[in-house]
Amino acid sequence: MPANWTPPANTRALIFDCDGTLADTMPIHYRAWMHILPPLGIPFGEVRFYQLGGMPTGKIIRLLSDETGIPVPEAAVDGLVQEKEAIFLSLLHEVEPLAGIVGIAERFRGRLPIAVASGGYRSVVRQTLAAIGIDDWFDAMVCAEDTANHKPEPDVFLEAAKRLGDIPPDACVVFEDTDIGLEAARRAGMHGVDVRAWAPVRMGL
Repeated sequence: MPANWTPPANTRALIFDCDGTLADTMPIHYRAWMHILPPLGIPFGEVRFYQLGGMPTGKIIRLLSDETGIPVPEAAVDGLVQEKEAIFLSLLHEVEPLAGIVGIAERFRGRLPIAVASGGYRSVVRQTLAAIGIDDWFDAMVCAEDTANHKPEPDVFLEAAKRLGDIPPDACVVFEDTDIGLEAARRAGMHGVDVRAWAPVRMGL
């Protein structure tokens, strides 16, 4: 359980995903998606939603367009991203911390360097962390704007380790709630902790 979690002996840094790991935001993210996708005729079931957790919004829109064959003009993507994120932020007052994982961050901040590494956009991630009262806890933050490649590529975690002081990947522990996030940690050569064992994925949003 989170309260009893201890890092591997060689651990020199902890890296946390944000959505679904530190903050219980996935239900309101899905509600925001359900505002923008149905008018486009693009289906987005809950299972697929969770499979794509950790990808930036724009990348998800392009991927769903390709998968469904329903065209979304490139010129429209930025507007859809802004609309979806604005709806999400309007619901942010509902978000709660995922207490177990936040407890780990609280226990080790000041003892080990800690970072947030998210597929979300920086302004949204900052507001999410502020909503649960932990926006000033982290030594580094890496978001969608900071790397060319996104999860499941390892770039976001490698950049976080670099910003924490060039910590070797094998000395970093990553906390994640999605398969693609854990795959990114694996590709980075980091130890991944699947937080779903402590906070099961919520369906029936």
